[in-house]
Amino acid sequence: MARYLVRRLATVVLTLVGMSLVVFVVLEMLPGDPALMMLGTEATDDTLWALRHDLGLDQPAAIRYLHWVGGLLTGDLGISHTYDVPVASLVGDRLAVTVPLAGLAMALAIALAVPLGVAAAARRGRPADYAVMTFSQMGIAVPGFWLGILLILVFSVELDWFRAGGFPGWDDGPGPALGALVLPAVALALPEAAILARVARSAVLDTLGEDYVRTAWAKGLGRRAVLYRHVLRNALIPVTTIVGLQFAFLLAGAIVVESVFTLPGLGRLLFQAIGQRDLIVVKDLVVMLAAMVVAINFAVDALYHLADPRLRRAAWV
Repeated sequence: MARYLVRRLATVVLTLVGMSLVVFVVLEMLPGDPALMMLGTEATDDTLWALRHDLGLDQPAAIRYLHWVGGLLTGDLGISHTYDVPVASLVGDRLAVTVPLAGLAMALAIALAVPLGVAAAARRGRPADYAVMTFSQMGIAVPGFWLGILLILVFSVELDWFRAGGFPGWDDGPGPALGALVLPAVALALPEAAILARVARSAVLDTLGEDYVRTAWAKGLGRRAVLYRHVLRNALIPVTTIVGLQFAFLLAGAIVVESVFTLPGLGRLLFQAIGQRDLIVVKDLVVMLAAMVVAINFAVDALYHLADPRLRRAAWV
């Protein structure tokens, strides 16, 4: 197990290094002047020279890369050209929105998908199974932004149960803040729940064919005992992997939904930084979001090996 984790950790480090190199080359070394991209064609030569000096563009590329990576490792992400504040401060404020949003959406997706997947597998070929599969197909096909707009029209405009957008902040208490995250969390959770329900159904069906499950049936155990004491516990192992991947996606891929609900999260910050040509923020955010995805995948792999003794034995081979 330890050797496996060391190998995976080495792969993670190499992946992060390679990813940072790609981001650096794309945003700073491809043809074109980053300073001119940020300031526009109407900028004067003196202004362009000053910005190039501030960005370190008058230094060799290798020095700029090492300085940037060193700043990432020490928490010095530079100064945003648009907001004129440290990028670390911007990211910290936006994390307070994106992480709770992703966590709430993931909790809703799990609470909805796992029972549906188990129910569909236990009633394979019956109306309940077809209903779950229909929900899954619709959830995968419906775009998140369209679902968000529909939720706003129904629950904000017509029923006036939730606010249509914006975020009041955590200083006003958790109630208003969580209330502002409910609709976007539902918009994010339903497509993820549709995928997760299919995975849970397939995992339960595979587990139902195992010898120990047939032994449990032969011993006279009831349906509920077999499903929840023997089947579900083992079927959740592959489901855990998908949950980790989905949570990483929710952290890095909620740009459109955050824009629909005007939430000041990481996704919307990245969207605004691209539109405002704030390359410092874009560069830092892309690397951070990619690092989150890699780190979550590493954690999921570690948990997967801890949960499955067969993989722990194979790691020693």
